[in-house]
Amino acid sequence: MTDLADLAPEPGSRAGIGPSAEPDPRATPGPPAGPDSRAEPGSRAEPDPRAEPDLRAGLEAILLVVDEPVAEVTLAQVLERPVHEVGRAIRELSAEYTAAGRGFDLREVAGGWRFYTRAECAPLVERFVRDGQQTRLTQAALETLAVVAYRQPVSRARVAAIRGVNSDGVMRTLVTRGLVEEAGTEPESQAVLYRTSSYFLERMGLRELGELPELAPFLPDDMESLEEQKQ
Repeated sequence: MTDLADLAPEPGSRAGIGPSAEPDPRATPGPPAGPDSRAEPGSRAEPDPRAEPDLRAGLEAILLVVDEPVAEVTLAQVLERPVHEVGRAIRELSAEYTAAGRGFDLREVAGGWRFYTRAECAPLVERFVRDGQQTRLTQAALETLAVVAYRQPVSRARVAAIRGVNSDGVMRTLVTRGLVEEAGTEPESQAVLYRTSSYFLERMGLRELGELPELAPFLPDDMESLEEQKQ
């Protein structure tokens, strides 16, 4: 009769498999398991959303919002990059826009760089601007136009201080529609000054600015102090 003890597995072995094999000292150990070993093939780390944009993207973003040509040294200071790198990147962008036949152009004018519409697109732009002049002015545009009319020549910063809100976009609209025009610069700050145009007088049916109605009766007595507080 077979003893049950004879059927028990030997020490160090598993039932049904036999004695455990000793590890081969010649075998090369594999890399230890870690977080990287679980990564799927072809996967890569997600970009850091806090990372700064590259030089070319930064230049495009800044030049899209400027109203006047910006010098390379100013762009270099804002982007914290060497001037020669900024200059090279701007010229590369300008060449790419031209080669691609884009509707806008990046030009060096008056010692700085700014986006302009391409000359070939001028008829379309003129048609758009002319048609847009048939629309009514918004309340914000009317307020800004009134400030310019009664305070001219006036800077955009002064207009914003009087209205209590940024008026850059509205000023661009008024300039585009020919109601407001540049009138030199302020001696102290070198800010661009604006005044109403002859087209403004034509649209208002006035021969001169002296025919504008008196504004004083509609203003508070401490208007000057209120403007200074807003600045």
